[in-house]
Amino acid sequence: MNDTQHSGSTASEQPRHAATRVMPLTGHLRELRNRLAVSALTLAVTTVVGWLVHDWLLGRITGPACALAHVHGVGRPTRACPNGLLVNTGVLSPLSLSLKVAVTAGLVMATPVWSYQLWAFIAPGLYKREKKYGLGFAAAAAPLFCLGGYLAYVVFPKALGVLSGFNPDAFSLSLPGDEFLDFFLRMVLVFGLSFELPLLLVLLNFLGIFSAAALQRRWQAIVFSVFVFSAVATPTGDPITMIALAVPISLLFLVALAVATFHDRAKARRRAADPDHGLGADEASSMDLVPSPVGATALHSPESMHAADLEATHPGDTA
Repeated sequence: MNDTQHSGSTASEQPRHAATRVMPLTGHLRELRNRLAVSALTLAVTTVVGWLVHDWLLGRITGPACALAHVHGVGRPTRACPNGLLVNTGVLSPLSLSLKVAVTAGLVMATPVWSYQLWAFIAPGLYKREKKYGLGFAAAAAPLFCLGGYLAYVVFPKALGVLSGFNPDAFSLSLPGDEFLDFFLRMVLVFGLSFELPLLLVLLNFLGIFSAAALQRRWQAIVFSVFVFSAVATPTGDPITMIALAVPISLLFLVALAVATFHDRAKARRRAADPDHGLGADEASSMDLVPSPVGATALHSPESMHAADLEATHPGDTA
């Protein structure tokens, strides 16, 4: 009876234990809704903060354009923009420009929160090795994107000066605020995402798609492709911006090649230490005949006992 009750209780516990590990579809949707709500609330708060500092941010972004001495804009010269290059066209343009700056700043400030919510939603479905790779590549992708965005901010005034230099002397130049901000953000995104390309090569190497030897054989074609990509992807299209983007990506490619080479050599050493590596499907692997400790005391063979000793040890049994 006790065994039947024990087996029944065990069988009733198994579904409950499985239910704690497997979440139904409604549970996933509920979790997604909660995480989206947290991300949206955080974005709303950071957007308000971005609105409070959007004048300062606009000054930092538009400063290089307004400092171009050889450009004469159609707008009224002001203390913040002496050359009158930047203008707003339309009644809603000032509001839309300010909102766009505030939302962009809020999205950047809320990045730690919404990126964590995204990772926390995906991580339970990953294996331990996938989690390790995911955290490693995410930790490397964030600073690379920031480095590319900062380089775009540094190169942006020079690119703007080169492009505005093609304006004839008989013409005045004007840059609408929305177009100017879109141009700046597009340049930051292009530089930031381009700096992720070497990291993508490392990821493909870790997945076994590309080997370091294959990358070494094609390094000239890869560097040439980097310069072609830089010429096409940069919004300005001038050689200064192209070189400013292509040279750092080429250097990062060399770093990625070194990481891939180190990874392939470590993998080759592990394979060389494995005696079963390279065996066919019909070949038997080697057997490990070394006993492993199981944490229990060794069992000794029973010693022989005389009948008198046995009777003295268990008197009731002999009776």
